[in-house]
Amino acid sequence: MSSINTIIFSLAGGILPALLWLWFWLKEDRLHPEPKSRIIMVFIGGMVSVFIVLPLEKFIFTASLSSISLITIILWAGIEEISKYIASYFTALKYKVADEPIDAVIYMITIALGFSALENTLFIFNLVDSGNFIQSIITGNSRFLGATLLHVASSAAIGVMIGLSYYKRPLVKKIFLLTGIALSVLLHTIFNLLIIKLENDLFFVFAGVWVLIVLLIVLIEKIKKVNPQI
Repeated sequence: MSSINTIIFSLAGGILPALLWLWFWLKEDRLHPEPKSRIIMVFIGGMVSVFIVLPLEKFIFTASLSSISLITIILWAGIEEISKYIASYFTALKYKVADEPIDAVIYMITIALGFSALENTLFIFNLVDSGNFIQSIITGNSRFLGATLLHVASSAAIGVMIGLSYYKRPLVKKIFLLTGIALSVLLHTIFNLLIIKLENDLFFVFAGVWVLIVLLIVLIEKIKKVNPQI
C-alpha cells in the first residue's frame, strides 16, 4: 500500500469511528445542542493534545529505564486525563458556551473522542505501514469497542462531576473536579492494567467498559435533572 493510501486508510479507520460515537453522544443533548463550530474545535483540541501527551509518555518510559511499572501506567493515565481536561477547559469549559450541567459531559466526551481518533489513527498507521493490513482492521475494530469507549468513560467521569456540582459553591466545585480527575485516572489505570494482565482474554475487559458506558448513560439522565439550589 502506498504512503498516501496508508495515511488515508489510517485516518479513515481512526477518525470515522470516533465521529460515529460523537454523533451517538451528541444525541444526549438534543434540547440545547452545542454549537457545531465549538464541537469541531473541541474535537480538534483532543487530537492536538495527543502531540503533547506522546512526548511526555515517552519521557516517563525512558525515565523508568524502558520498563512498564505500576507507577509508569499511573503516570501515563494521569498525563492523558489531565491533558484532555486542560484541552477541554481551554476550548470550551472556560467559556459561556458551557452554560448548563450536561455541557461539561458533552465536551469531555468530545475531547476524548478527538484524542482517541488520532491515537487510533497512529496505531493503525503503524500496523499498515509495516504490512499488517488485516491486523490493522482487527485493531481498529477492537479499539472502536474498547479503547475508544475507555477514553469516553474516563474523561466523562470528570464531566459528570463538573455537571453534578454545576450549581454548587466554588469550593465544592473544586472538590468535585479533583474527585473527577482522580476517578478518571483510576479508571484509565485499571483498564490498562487489565489489558496487560488479560491480554489473551479481552472480552471481560471490554465488558467492563460497556458496563461503565451504561452507567454513564444513567448518570447523564441524572445530570439533565440537576437544578439550581434554592
